Amino acid sequence: MKELLPGLYLLPVPIPYPLKTVNLYLLKGQGEVALVDTALGTRTARGTLELHLAELGLCFQDVTSVLLTHHHPDHYGLAGFFEGLGARVYLHKEELSRGHRFWLHPEAFEEASWRLFREHGTPEEALWGIRETMAKTRERVHPPQNPAPLKDGEVLEVAGKKLRVIWTPGHADGHVAFFLEEEGILLAGDALLERVSPNVGLWAYTRENPLKDFLASLKRLEEVPARIAHAGHFGPIPDVAQRAQELVAHHEERLSALLTHLEGPKTAWELSLKLFPQELDAAGRRFAFAETLAHLEYLRQEGKVDREGPPYRYFRR
Repeated sequence: MKELLPGLYLLPVPIPYPLKTVNLYLLKGQGEVALVDTALGTRTARGTLELHLAELGLCFQDVTSVLLTHHHPDHYGLAGFFEGLGARVYLHKEELSRGHRFWLHPEAFEEASWRLFREHGTPEEALWGIRETMAKTRERVHPPQNPAPLKDGEVLEVAGKKLRVIWTPGHADGHVAFFLEEEGILLAGDALLERVSPNVGLWAYTRENPLKDFLASLKRLEEVPARIAHAGHFGPIPDVAQRAQELVAHHEERLSALLTHLEGPKTAWELSLKLFPQELDAAGRRFAFAETLAHLEYLRQEGKVDREGPPYRYFRR
């Protein structure tokens, strides 16, 4: 745990994923305690979070508000747990019918999800591994029942601090960053990461062009007058505009690489194996597929590729 400034703390919590930890942020003041994100619903995560709170003389029941950057399980998994203890949970309104509903009512997207994988060339043996991974993840996610909707641009007064909500779709449809304008601190969630590019995937429940959304969000973040960003994973980002520009360049390179691989018609699954040739487990392959599909659909809507099928095969125009 680290105190970033009076009343604002960084709480790293372990997660069973390659990123190793997720960064939560705690605000404390004026009789309120707020958490930005909650970690995954594992025994290790809960135990670590309980220890962090105890260091500050707090317990789970002292958390009055939970501000979620997005619906991904490592950020959202314990939201329902805190809601059950009386905390008010906040989530951007775009998530309510999409990512949040994916966890709250999984049956609403189940058929569409597997159809998406199959229509884009995913073999059945790979689907079995993906199904097992998702079933295990669902056991670790406790969705809130009645989250309060956040709106882009609104200012929250929480624990003695003012946070402006900045809607940054792409990594998730309803992803938000929280900007402490007076302090010049951006709590960036997964919109910006120090060491890696945030995953931008197209899923059965997402908006139709998440990469276009993400690139627009990066351009928007370039304009935020933050002196530093603290993200959902890894260390701080001292130059927000520079990191945003680096991520834009990264995706431009990935788009060029995809076009190079399209010497003939290929499915998104086939192209994901070329774009991400390293050894990956079922969860990693799932993300590689969704990221590849997001880039292909971006190129298709830009008029640079087309597709035939299903099963869909993409080809250069």
